[in-house]
Amino acid sequence: MKKRWQHCHAATMAGGKYSVIEDAVILTDGARIEWIGPRAAAPESGDCERVDLDGAWVTPGLIDCHTHLVFGGDRSGEFEERLQGVSYAEIAARGGGIASTVRATREASEDALFDTAKARALGLMREGVTALEVKSGYGLDLANERKMLAVARRLGEALPLTVRATCLAAHALPPEYANRADDYIAYVCDEMLPALVADGLVDAVDAFCEHIAFSTQQVERVFRCARDLGVPVKLHAEQLSSLHGSTLAARYRALSADHLEYMTEDDAIAMAQAGTVAVLLPGAFYMLRETQLPPIDALRRHHVPIALASDLNPGTSPALSLRMMLNMGCTLFRMTPEEALAGVTIHAAKALGLQSTHGSLEAGKAADFVAWRIGRPAELSYWLGGALPNRVVRGGVEIDVARIA
Repeated sequence: MKKRWQHCHAATMAGGKYSVIEDAVILTDGARIEWIGPRAAAPESGDCERVDLDGAWVTPGLIDCHTHLVFGGDRSGEFEERLQGVSYAEIAARGGGIASTVRATREASEDALFDTAKARALGLMREGVTALEVKSGYGLDLANERKMLAVARRLGEALPLTVRATCLAAHALPPEYANRADDYIAYVCDEMLPALVADGLVDAVDAFCEHIAFSTQQVERVFRCARDLGVPVKLHAEQLSSLHGSTLAARYRALSADHLEYMTEDDAIAMAQAGTVAVLLPGAFYMLRETQLPPIDALRRHHVPIALASDLNPGTSPALSLRMMLNMGCTLFRMTPEEALAGVTIHAAKALGLQSTHGSLEAGKAADFVAWRIGRPAELSYWLGGALPNRVVRGGVEIDVARIA
């Protein structure tokens, strides 16, 4: 069905800028945008449904391009213990930390994981999220990684939401492979990835390159395997130290390198040349009380696209609000509201390989957008929490998230 969405202003985010159209009209044909521009230039739309947006500001649907949305249990007890002075090392020594999430995820059924993940996804959708990524990485064996990725696929089928599934089997060392990291990477490459890709469960492959996780040599083996399987790569890099994982990611034309607090200017140059997106994760920065800021100026200087994401996970970023990440990107990382909004729209789309279809309001792209009752786009980064009234359109159809069971 064709629709004419009118009486609105549009921040199209084309080219990574607000690219404002005052008194805009958006013509949609089914799930695609057919035309967008000022009302005075709008073509005759004939017999189509007209939708009055009541003076709202329209943005592309928001995209959360880095989440660990599927997991069992939570770690609120550990959070409380750390605030009472118990060290992370002590918690980990008795089976806490990521090991506790792995255990809870392995013990949970697929249906139980789906139910909790769906509730988190609905919370993000209420804020205008129309696409997101879901990483695995808390299963750490074939059966449980498959279970997590199957939940990601189910979310995309059950909800009016675009879901990209990323295999993060190289996230941490499972207990059964203690002190045998090379053997585990061999298992990931020789058994897990080929099987999961064959199952159609993997849109991208990720890894955690850090001294507490996997070395650049081990990560490169994962990347070579992904390349052989025809799957793009991403990387958790430079979160805690400088290992030049982001340069390695760029060498493999990675979709994104994420975190990046300790990246260097040479890393930024490599990413710029490769077209790799820098995904910044202020929720983890905040929760870990980090003081090393990502090198925003270097990323700007070399024109590296900068995305923002929630990093929703039970340990270091239990962030249920992508809009809060907009504010954190501005206040903690000194981004502008325009950069922050680009970070959850057009640049987030590129970080997921969706830039040709999502992330901006342009003819031919998906009719995914949000009509906000705000006075200017900067308000999306300005307000701390609370529900900003909005109308969410996905695939040309207005959706009522509150009515989704």
